[in-house]
Amino acid sequence: MATPQVIAPPCAQPGSPGTPGARPDVTPTSGVIHVNVRHISGFTVIGNHLAQHRGLSLTAIGLAAHIQSLPNGAKIGIKALSARFPEGEVRIAAALRELEATGYLHRSREPLPDGRIVTRTYSYNQPGAKIPPIPTPQPRRSKPRATPVTAPPVTPAPPRDARTAPTAPATPPEPTQPPAPVFVPAPTAPRKQPPPLPQPHAPSQELHQAAATLLADLRRHTPQLGLPEGEIKALAPGVAAWLERDAHPDTIRHALTYDLPTPVKHPARLLRHRITTLLPPPLPGMKDLTPSRRKVIVIPLQNCDTCDRAFRAHEPGHCRDCRTTTHADLHATA
Repeated sequence: MATPQVIAPPCAQPGSPGTPGARPDVTPTSGVIHVNVRHISGFTVIGNHLAQHRGLSLTAIGLAAHIQSLPNGAKIGIKALSARFPEGEVRIAAALRELEATGYLHRSREPLPDGRIVTRTYSYNQPGAKIPPIPTPQPRRSKPRATPVTAPPVTPAPPRDARTAPTAPATPPEPTQPPAPVFVPAPTAPRKQPPPLPQPHAPSQELHQAAATLLADLRRHTPQLGLPEGEIKALAPGVAAWLERDAHPDTIRHALTYDLPTPVKHPARLLRHRITTLLPPPLPGMKDLTPSRRKVIVIPLQNCDTCDRAFRAHEPGHCRDCRTTTHADLHATA
């Protein structure tokens, strides 16, 4: 009778899900429920001012989180990011511009002591923070070769005398180091300028409008050739030169969109090159298509004064046979 019997179930902890009196902030009735595990390695701390930013797109927020998780020196160019993620270069470039506008990213061009110019990219986990001083890299210098040191000739020691003091050993001469080489950047060859864009001989507003419409319509047939409005205005005179030479719009469209490289990195440069190098010559006129004929001199017909036979000559007279007979008669008479 002295042993207690435990027959009642244990009481639930206050605030547990499903118990009366549970707090509404522990088990919400709707929305997200976080299941958090404490990280001990391989994590990045990101502020809510970035994760919940009202002015940034979801692509820009995710890209900022990815950049802040990378180590120093990692490549975050548009080419490297487009190769890493399924988003294209246009969306990644727009997201980088958003991060620059809000202060989470800063890119600047800085010169080096050897004359080169590099682009430094700074990622801020808190916009407005100061940039720590970065040591400027020095040009690489080759290590000087150590010159072999020859030992001095050994001379026999003189007999030791108690009255003379011991002489100090001779020290070898210190090796001289050659001067460090000075880094001189190699001269760069001048960049070859592209040929000028063709221009129409008689420009008009209608011709320019037709050329601009043809360039803007290229993205319907080839989405890779979508051009901004400024590039369309710059390339319109070249297409107008094609139209001025009676080139059909389908012919121009085929020449600009045929056999494109994959991917198209610079659509405006590609179109400028094709417009300039594939420009057709002007159509020839009908007179140029007619072959030139040689002028034929026709000798008129004459009737012989002796035999009345027809022969060709510039002036009337005798035919060849009559002239021969007359010449033979005159010779025989003589």
